[in-house]
Amino acid sequence: MRIGFFLLNACFLLLLNCGDDKPSSENNTEESINQQPIITAKAIDGFKYMDYVLSSRGEIAVADWEKYQELAIQIDYLKNADLSFFNGDKELLKKFIEEFKAQTPELLKTNPIISRTAIIETTLLRLNENLTLDNIDSQLKLESVKEVLVAFSNLNYQINKKLERDLYEKIKSEY
Repeated sequence: MRIGFFLLNACFLLLLNCGDDKPSSENNTEESINQQPIITAKAIDGFKYMDYVLSSRGEIAVADWEKYQELAIQIDYLKNADLSFFNGDKELLKKFIEEFKAQTPELLKTNPIISRTAIIETTLLRLNENLTLDNIDSQLKLESVKEVLVAFSNLNYQINKKLERDLYEKIKSEY
């Protein structure tokens, strides 16, 4: 009889204590939601990097580079947290990158610019992977967004520098 009474009390205490807690999966979900930053235009705007834009000569040099123009538009969308181009089908993104590289104007086919296009390719594919996988932390996704923005900015910088050097060489040869 005492054993039955003891077991009944133990079960009662166990049930009482278990009812107050939330399931551990709810705790983990709430913690991960609170800890993971969300990809927003405000978060992207807060990135610290040098955002180079093309000079007027650079704008003229890339005017016929259709895929550059398309990428520039998509980068503007990315700055507003529109990720639709970057988290789409990987094969379409690869095709875009191949056309982007193939359409590079002859004037801009220098080693620094070619290497920047390779970096853009890498960062675009990495961003696509990070955005399409569910188990990737939002912070890593944000870092990938920043890498794409920095890579595009560096491409603009190299285009400007190339055209500036060409102008300098032209002026130098005239004297």
